[in-house]
Amino acid sequence: MIYLDNSATTKPDPSVLDTFNKVSMKFFGNPSSLHSLGAESERFFKKVRQQVAELLTCQEKEVVFTSGGTESNNLAIKGVANYYKKRGNHIITSEVEHPSVYEACKQLENSGFNVTYLPVNNKGIIELNELEQAITKETILVSIMHVNNEIGSIQPIEEIAKILKKHKSILFHTDAVQSFSKLKIPLKDVDLLSISGHKINGLKGTGFLYVKSGVQIDPLFSGGEQEFNLRSGTENLAGAASLARAMRLALNKLTRANQIDDLKQILIESLQNIEDVKITTPKESAPHIIHLSVPGIKPETMIHALAQRDIYVSTQSACSSKSADISRVLLACGYETEMAKSGIRVSLSYETTKEEIKVFIDVLQEEIEKIQEMLR
Repeated sequence: MIYLDNSATTKPDPSVLDTFNKVSMKFFGNPSSLHSLGAESERFFKKVRQQVAELLTCQEKEVVFTSGGTESNNLAIKGVANYYKKRGNHIITSEVEHPSVYEACKQLENSGFNVTYLPVNNKGIIELNELEQAITKETILVSIMHVNNEIGSIQPIEEIAKILKKHKSILFHTDAVQSFSKLKIPLKDVDLLSISGHKINGLKGTGFLYVKSGVQIDPLFSGGEQEFNLRSGTENLAGAASLARAMRLALNKLTRANQIDDLKQILIESLQNIEDVKITTPKESAPHIIHLSVPGIKPETMIHALAQRDIYVSTQSACSSKSADISRVLLACGYETEMAKSGIRVSLSYETTKEEIKVFIDVLQEEIEKIQEMLR
């Protein structure tokens, strides 16, 4: 098997699974229970939160455990919107955000909020001057992702933060789901930041939202007082412990990000030699994502053909690949419809090898020729 869909999800590290199993068995008591088993779980949970905070170099109270990136993004955006709605009702985001951000903003529009969706250039990056021009007295939140999950564009988070520092009343959220372990996380530049465990060889259903000290948000769930009154529900202690383990492993790999980028360059050079393949990932982008289009061939046709050869890639993001034929991201970058509806995403990991890249290229070329012959 050659797995090249790591932006959709990653294979759990065995030690992460081991951590989850051990903690599940040893600390099964509810951390909110008053008896000794509950107290023991609560003490361990505090240690896990401390470990995550140390890895991020932030305060423990700034770590809010969630079920993953989608919940973290929704909690950040809707939480800020609802808490600060008396201050203003304007939100700024971009046209290329992950569905969990884009659709959350669409939902807030139905509730009376005004949302500006910033356009992007052909590299998938916003223009800073357009951000400045979009800011009004009613603006309360800017949510711009760090790395685009489809084409790998890297947004200028530091420059965005400099602009927003001129406006003390505006909070800045970034979706860092695709950048953790591949790029340095811009924690100091933002007020809220989302992370997902299953993108970093952790487990599905794990993640957290960084909430800078002093930032107030309304919870999404009603119930108990867990997670500083921001996320009701019995704490997923084993999940949080497994996430801490996955984060530590991922950050240890960060110094090797250039290895993935080297593979990416090999892949790009090989793709350029295949007729009819158009590379849509910008030159300066995240090291693990390569997006391409083969105009005239439906992406699902190519994906199924490759899967029959035990090679796995994807189209768009996993959250939107089954609901739309045309890539909203590619359209926003200015690509024609034919390109936007034939996109394929290849996403690498630290385990991907040169040999796998070579096999993928050979098989891709073979399958393109087969499909084109069938379409003639």
